[in-house]
Amino acid sequence: MNIETFEDAVSRVVGALPGWVTDEMDNVSIVVEPRPTHSQDPSAEGILGIYEGVPLSDRGFDYFGVSPDRIVIFYEPHFALQLDDTDLFEEIRATVLHEIGHHLGLTEERLHELGWG
Repeated sequence: MNIETFEDAVSRVVGALPGWVTDEMDNVSIVVEPRPTHSQDPSAEGILGIYEGVPLSDRGFDYFGVSPDRIVIFYEPHFALQLDDTDLFEEIRATVLHEIGHHLGLTEERLHELGWG
């Protein structure tokens, strides 16, 4: 898999989201970047993705006029897993769903119940 097909895989996962998820997503962008910055991954664990923003469950009446939240999916840590394309797609899918779950305000327990853990 190359960077272009990685980006396509992320788009395919987002395009296949169920309606109950897309109906809830608000003020969030999903982007692909090479690797996390030090501030995104201070322990250098090689995280696969990150949600940056205010989860829907924490937004109050005063949430307006803010920049979109970001879900960032990192391709270099994914490539470092050295998976075949099929398994890599499944890992990308799991990462995208997990980070969307954080945007929705789901707990780690609920993410695991949904198979998004």
